Amino acid sequence: MFEGLTEKLEKAFQGLKDKGKLGPDDVKRGLREIKLALLEADVNYKVVKSFLSRGKLNALSTARENRL
Repeated sequence: MFEGLTEKLEKAFQGLKDKGKLGPDDVKRGLREIKLALLEADVNYKVVKSFLSRGKLNALSTARENRL
């Protein structure tokens, strides 16, 4: 189970790293891949939802700071 989760998360993060600068659509796509990987690994949906909302806020606020 953990090998599959690890592979899917590495794939999602590699896709984000290859982009360089991330836009809102890139963040959304990456978070969706992470969400699917976590849900397939039977992580509680409330935990996934909380994790992703914090990750989204953090990623988007960092992107805004980098544009300034």
